[in-house]
Amino acid sequence: MMACPKHFALYGAVEAGRDYNTVDMSKVTMYNDYLPPYKAAVDAGAGSIMTSFNLVDGIPSSGNHWLLTELLRNQWGFNGFVVTDYTAINEMINHGMGDLQTVSALALKAGTDMDMIGEGYLFTLKKSLDDGKITIKDIDIACRRVLEAKYKLGLFDDPYRYLNEERAKTDVLTPENLKTAQEIATRSIVLLKNDNHILPLRKSGTIAVIGPLGNSVKDVNGSWSFASGKVKVFSIVDGLKNIGGKSVTVLFAKGSELTDNPILAKNESPFGMAGEKQSSDSVITCRELLKEALLTAEKADVIVAVLGESSSWSGEASSMSDIGIQGVQQNLLKALLATGKPVVLVLINGRPMTLPWENAHVSAILEAWKGGTEAGNAAATVLFGDYNPSGKLTTTFPATVGQIPLYYNHKNTGRPMDPSNKFTSKYLDVSNDPVYPFGYGLSYTTFEYSDIRLSKNQLKGDEKLTAGITLNNTGKVAGEEVVQLYIQDPVASISRPVKELKNFKKVMLQSGEKKDIEFEVTVNDLKFYNSDLKYDWEPGDFIIYIGTNSRDVKSAKVNWVK
Repeated sequence: MMACPKHFALYGAVEAGRDYNTVDMSKVTMYNDYLPPYKAAVDAGAGSIMTSFNLVDGIPSSGNHWLLTELLRNQWGFNGFVVTDYTAINEMINHGMGDLQTVSALALKAGTDMDMIGEGYLFTLKKSLDDGKITIKDIDIACRRVLEAKYKLGLFDDPYRYLNEERAKTDVLTPENLKTAQEIATRSIVLLKNDNHILPLRKSGTIAVIGPLGNSVKDVNGSWSFASGKVKVFSIVDGLKNIGGKSVTVLFAKGSELTDNPILAKNESPFGMAGEKQSSDSVITCRELLKEALLTAEKADVIVAVLGESSSWSGEASSMSDIGIQGVQQNLLKALLATGKPVVLVLINGRPMTLPWENAHVSAILEAWKGGTEAGNAAATVLFGDYNPSGKLTTTFPATVGQIPLYYNHKNTGRPMDPSNKFTSKYLDVSNDPVYPFGYGLSYTTFEYSDIRLSKNQLKGDEKLTAGITLNNTGKVAGEEVVQLYIQDPVASISRPVKELKNFKKVMLQSGEKKDIEFEVTVNDLKFYNSDLKYDWEPGDFIIYIGTNSRDVKSAKVNWVK
């Protein structure tokens, strides 16, 4: 197996959040924020790299000599092969780089070794060679890199070595694999809210699962799951029945369509991965579905509303201008809350969502993502408390799309928000804050953090700092907590982020148990790329933060000199 990190590079910063769109950023931002994951993959031994569709310093990634040769190979020492994404070379024509022959020659000389699907290499390189636009050495280098990769994979010895139908019958979807799939899905779930201890649910009585995603098996798998129809996938309804046992009665009502937006409803995936189709008479259907949902809710002790996104609404080519819960689903949620019954909102989605209304009005919210084949069993395991949720958000959930881009490690402005002063950096209509910050996630128990202990307050050179806290499980059940360490460099030669995640530890504590958690901090944790793109650290004061998420932290100051 060969690792292929993609898309190299900067693809996460496309303008307007729209797939395949253009990117423009400074080299300092590139080096400090967007390039490190790729370098880490190269350092770990990735054998190939896939180019991105966007511009990098005005030149498309697939034809960017600075990116693919000067940086990737000369600076980072990468010795694998570079492959484009689907027709990326051809798309350089639309970027204004020339005709197919011109862009193919540009890509080859830039360091792109393999042309995926576009066939520009196949049909134009001979002419470019004859015209003197490329050399036979350029072709030999690319061919050698691809052939070396095949050799390392053993494909010259046996090109069909893993194509074994009999092995597939015994190795795919084994009990061990399914157990692992369930564990991964379970541990990825994030508890966003749990007022009045609605969760965990009791394994008795009647549960009404209501929502267009409550009994869906296609949508819990997410995008790019082509073979999902051929295997058993567990919906939320299935999971509650499986995990709840015979003492639990599980009812289901769809409640609403996924959307009443006609543009979104017709924008189904070209690969047939869209959610269930809308009914033809949407007005009548909406009334009937809501009526059925409310009748079902009357019979239940608790309502589990399963809302969110179709599998085709996230992933590649699935950009959205509105990342909130669709209006027709939110209307259903409002009607369910109006019944007075306890309501738990389970989210099935592939991206951060804007949830200010839901956070303000729903007592319990569980982020279940697209959990795959075992999604329903995983969600039910958490809902019933067989597993105490410990997942943390790896991204920020904004209150509105107008705040985007919104991220915890932002730079400070010269006019930080001051509610009493109009002429500071703030919105007139909403808070600057997200609904849920990076690193956020609750538990069925509670944790108390002590103040930070530092081994030293003054350090020099390559000395090491130990920073720690005492973590106390103050709740009634055992649980895991992800203790997070952040660092701020408040004065430097360039403006630095307000804080940066540098380390974390996941700790299991029994009810009432205390444990000392310590982190080792070195000068490597202080380094950054300065305006000359030199990777180094600068002496001065640093603020150490330790806490349960990027917002809720304890702090301590240390001085570090060279």
